[in-house]
Amino acid sequence: MSRPVPPQVIPRPVLWRPGEPAPWAGAPAEQRTGITIPRVLRALDLLGQRGPVPDDVGGDVLLGGATIVNESEVPALGHVNAGVLAALFEEDGEARLILTRRSARLRTHKGEVSFPGGRLNEGEDAAAAARREAHEEVDLDPGLVTMVGWLHPVTTLASPALIVPLVAALPGRPHLVASPREVERVFDVALAELADPAVFHEERWQVPGRIIPGSPDNSFAVRFFEVSGELIWGATARMISELITIAVTGHNGF
Repeated sequence: MSRPVPPQVIPRPVLWRPGEPAPWAGAPAEQRTGITIPRVLRALDLLGQRGPVPDDVGGDVLLGGATIVNESEVPALGHVNAGVLAALFEEDGEARLILTRRSARLRTHKGEVSFPGGRLNEGEDAAAAARREAHEEVDLDPGLVTMVGWLHPVTTLASPALIVPLVAALPGRPHLVASPREVERVFDVALAELADPAVFHEERWQVPGRIIPGSPDNSFAVRFFEVSGELIWGATARMISELITIAVTGHNGF
């Protein structure tokens, strides 16, 4: 990388080990480039992930299936408390993804890279919350946002509440302005850059008291991307992993 990534707190436990390569690492190099929005849409369509989020969709399985955190089951999709926007626009034949680095002054997830989005207000669904929060955080005009699909809901390491990622298409590069209260940096990355296996690594973590069904040693995968001078990890990296797996391989890993 060209410069050190900004500092952030990564709660890596004492017990951890290297994980697996990127799920798309074995794909030919030409398959990892030229990832256009139509190509993403075709892949989402084939997987049934175009359109609104189904009411019965399950949460992400990258923490080991029906994840149990501190012996408390993850809530059902009806208890979603946040929506985030995986907003794509196309430039030079490549789809690009909008990301933010959260302010170091925030109470939670400070300094972490995330999608624009946030908590649902009363009466909102995940898509409405993602649009509203993206406008508040980076001044993304809601009128430019076309919702095209969804990724599997995820949880963070700190909370069992579900976050729904909505995939959206934009007509071109938007004019974005970071809200200084919430966002230190807004940037975009080509999906082809994220699909480079060299920017990805995985770790297996074991956290005392955390039970992971289906994992013999109660370890779970934590994924990282180092790109555009940033370190992306946690729930955001899991969402990106699903998106890149879909775009490159045509399946979602579930």
